[in-house]
Amino acid sequence: MPITVNSQSGGAVITLSGEIDHHGARVMMQQMEDAIARTLPMRLTLDLSGVTFMDSSGIAVLLRALRQMNQLGGSLRVTSIPVQARRVLDAAGVGRLITLE
Repeated sequence: MPITVNSQSGGAVITLSGEIDHHGARVMMQQMEDAIARTLPMRLTLDLSGVTFMDSSGIAVLLRALRQMNQLGGSLRVTSIPVQARRVLDAAGVGRLITLE
């Protein structure tokens, strides 16, 4: 479950790719937590352009990132959301908690 991190002044972009399901979500969460702890961004963007499938485990990944950013006093937004992943996020009402673009 590869992620890539691009640090910017005061912020970071983490690009997620592949399938975000119950098999890969734990690894992805750990990689994301480590990246956030290393970069300590005040603005985090999660780019989902490389995601090929997402189930409810993907919601847990996003909520974990939100919790970590809240602890830092920062913000989170999710961009480039594929259609299938968007359906999952919309059905769960994630847009009420996280900015989805």
